[in-house]
Amino acid sequence: MSDWVVHLIDAGGYWGIALLMVLENVFPPIPSELIMGIGGIRVGQGKMDVVPLLAAGTIGTTIGNLFWYYLGLCLGYARLRPLVERYGRWATLRWREVEWLERIFLRHGDKIVFIFRFMPVFRTIVSLPAGLFAMPFWRFVIWTTGGALIWNVILVGAGYYLGVRFARIDDYLGPLTNIAVAFLVVGYLWRLFTWKSEPRDRP
Repeated sequence: MSDWVVHLIDAGGYWGIALLMVLENVFPPIPSELIMGIGGIRVGQGKMDVVPLLAAGTIGTTIGNLFWYYLGLCLGYARLRPLVERYGRWATLRWREVEWLERIFLRHGDKIVFIFRFMPVFRTIVSLPAGLFAMPFWRFVIWTTGGALIWNVILVGAGYYLGVRFARIDDYLGPLTNIAVAFLVVGYLWRLFTWKSEPRDRP
């Protein structure tokens, strides 16, 4: 994966970084660790400046998350219940769990969006419930941008100090990503096969 990422960064510069970070949040298998880490390497080589690099990466991250936010907002909380009642088994989701998640989001939505920016996989998924539960737009943007900026600073710093050795991170990220996805799949299958309907789940 790293070869074409490096090529796009070198060919597109800051625009390439921004585009990759948008794609990373729409298609999570593209790792932000690799993108911003390589950007940090280019800073160390004198080919990029840190401020525009962080701006491009953070803006790209925020735009990518807005895709899922608006998807959740367009679906809406009211439209979600019929879908959960009809397809809840396949989503391994009950309406009482949705109600619980809404209560948590209403109380701690800002912190959830911010903290999840530092978690693989979940950093993108969290934008969907933010939209579903109609988290105010500017609060979502502020906390997403703040978390993304801090995370990007860490990644750029790692790339800068580790130098070309950071480019080999893909050798480790690939297997780790596969392991994380495998855990998610196993967890989903376990919930699916142990699913028990409740009266409120039935049409």
